[in-house]
Amino acid sequence: MEGMLFLKSIGALFAIMNPFIVLPLFLSMTDKMDIKTQRSTAVKVAISSTILCIVIAFSGQRILEFFGIEIDDFRVAGGIVLMLISLGMLNGNNAPSHCGSSEEDVTKAVVDDISFYPLTFPMTIGPGTIATIIVFTGLVHDTRDAIALGASLAIVLAAMAIVLWFSSDIGRHMSQNLRVIMTRIMGMILAAISVEMVVEGLQSLFPGLMG
Repeated sequence: MEGMLFLKSIGALFAIMNPFIVLPLFLSMTDKMDIKTQRSTAVKVAISSTILCIVIAFSGQRILEFFGIEIDDFRVAGGIVLMLISLGMLNGNNAPSHCGSSEEDVTKAVVDDISFYPLTFPMTIGPGTIATIIVFTGLVHDTRDAIALGASLAIVLAAMAIVLWFSSDIGRHMSQNLRVIMTRIMGMILAAISVEMVVEGLQSLFPGLMG
């Protein structure tokens, strides 16, 4: 079980938090910074993303219980959210986690430290990421499952930190075509995972669907 949980969770998390898709957003918002300030911002984003993921992983289930929401209900809802995000990625939307409203765009201009808002939340850790973490946390049944999920989170967050740290160098070598191709591939992977979430949730809610 832990092997499958690791593969599914790392696939979903990498698709939704793909550092190479977040990279253009990061570069566009830090383009006026010198390399030292840019890397300092990258470290802050990595740290705040890690803290936020840990908080979600430990409190997500309790929040659902507080509101009387079953994990299968949330699995279906989360799958639908991920499907909508994946369709956006397949159609060329480069912001997998959250595009941001017009009010947020205005706020960006007046916020001095952008490392947490909006770079960490909601651009990196947005609704899709939150739903994914809570859904996979609900599949943890023992210590080995917890280690598998923790390892997948750690790998994706480490990849995010490395890419953002070397964002200037990587950005110079990434063509627009390559970014589009990666977005489409990650969108397709995310779509497949979201369908599986919805199907498994519906099968648990309506056992008759199993045939």
